Amino acid sequence: MNRADDRADDRSDDGADDSEYDVAVIGYGPTGVTAANLLGGLGLRVVVVERDAEVFSRARAISTDEEVIRIWQRTGLAERLKADMLAGRPLDFVDARGRTLLSADPAPRGHGHPSQMFVYQPALEQVLREGADRYPDVEVLLGHECLRLRQDTDGVELTVAGADDSVRRLRARYAIAADGGSSLARAQLNVGYEGRTYEDRWVVVDTEMLKPWPDHDRLRFRCDPQRPAVDCPTPLGHHRWEFPVLPGDDEKHLTTHDAIHAMVSRYGIGRDRIRILRATVYSHHVRFAARFRVGRVFLAGDAAHAMPPWIGQGMAAGVRDAANLCWKLAAVLRGELPESLLDSYEAERKPHVKEVTRRAVLVGRLITERRLPVARARNGVLRAIRPVPGLTARLVDANWIPVASYAKGFQARPRTRASGRQIPQPRVTGADGERVRLDDVLAGRWLLLHLGLPRPQPAWERAGVPSLAVLPADSRPAEGAVVDSDGVLLPWLAEHGVTTLALRPDAYVYAAAPAGARLPPPPAGFAPASRSAAVSAQ
Repeated sequence: MNRADDRADDRSDDGADDSEYDVAVIGYGPTGVTAANLLGGLGLRVVVVERDAEVFSRARAISTDEEVIRIWQRTGLAERLKADMLAGRPLDFVDARGRTLLSADPAPRGHGHPSQMFVYQPALEQVLREGADRYPDVEVLLGHECLRLRQDTDGVELTVAGADDSVRRLRARYAIAADGGSSLARAQLNVGYEGRTYEDRWVVVDTEMLKPWPDHDRLRFRCDPQRPAVDCPTPLGHHRWEFPVLPGDDEKHLTTHDAIHAMVSRYGIGRDRIRILRATVYSHHVRFAARFRVGRVFLAGDAAHAMPPWIGQGMAAGVRDAANLCWKLAAVLRGELPESLLDSYEAERKPHVKEVTRRAVLVGRLITERRLPVARARNGVLRAIRPVPGLTARLVDANWIPVASYAKGFQARPRTRASGRQIPQPRVTGADGERVRLDDVLAGRWLLLHLGLPRPQPAWERAGVPSLAVLPADSRPAEGAVVDSDGVLLPWLAEHGVTTLALRPDAYVYAAAPAGARLPPPPAGFAPASRSAAVSAQ
């Protein structure tokens, strides 16, 4: 919804806007719309500036993972989003004749949702935008472009042009630039975008299925030296193929219906089975912004980093950026923590996104190898691995999505094995006897989690941080406690050698202590709000 006209009376005659916002979000793709939902749920006043008037119709991202669904759970939209997704589909690496080289399911990471889900991005973004419309303090300016950013010691001024050539000036305390790989905001901040663009270009073909074919709902990486391909299910009756543009190919011809039908016919897909919706050519990038923060402006999503699509983490990385940054902005704006907290955004996010990108590049090389001797050797190795119990799963897990854990950033010293890790999210039983996901109990707040009866933590108690005991699976529900119904939390605590945790609002461990020890003190300047500002999650 575009609410640009709702506050027209606030504008002065010179185009300036008397409105003050807590956060301005530039760009309304998956990263920006996730940020709008999170910030709106935290009660902040937000303005979103988006150049396009409608949701972008091309389905760019095709999958996501359990951690991202857990983030959307915080917005109260997880179950609605999952209704439009495909879960539980294995991934296959197949040879030129379609014979399986390797088949596996990505290993669950304990976030309480399916490990991999296929998405149809336009539908996903529409649901997220409808979610942002719940918040009266989130103003969305569609069909508007941010022409200029200027910041001072108190905030950021945005010069924004509308489709009717009107110009507004908006002010916010902070800004999130989520305006894509060609980010105008990043360019204005004079931040380098370091890395490389691969010479290979790829044709992306989105189709509507007219007649489903056998195994249409399986992801296949077609490791064919003649023309590698990605053959991917997408929900709501769609299907995606990706093909490289090979030397000697005519790009324009390769995007025609005749050329596309010729390529998919190799897999037994006739013209009567699909309707081609769109085809476009793009290049793979590996790039990172030199800085993720410039004063009061933060780069997120593709504006901060770009990676090849092989493990489906481009969109996911941006959503993780938003989740890491938004609670920190809220804490600073409310005076709960000092502004130095915001430096931890890049310190935490950049190492993880670099490791994800490294793995994406590695998987891409495996799939797209075109040298026949090397391809034959690859096929032989994968076929030899496949029958060995557990080896396929370990191989895929080692090269798929890495667990997000922070070696640096916002955490107490001394560190423990649990520090900088996100606690798993099983189902737990609350005092009322209801089984719920753990994050619904944590409620996006600072919280002390104890194994059994809480040990006094005076410094944290003086700050007003509540405590929650974790009881064994066979325990009776009790006030101030959750029962570890799935038997996940207590083994996790034991594995990491701790009995008490101080959890940040994003469920990452700020501090931890072993049995009989006290937690390190709260961070300097810590003054948490007396109420939880989290939305009720689904």
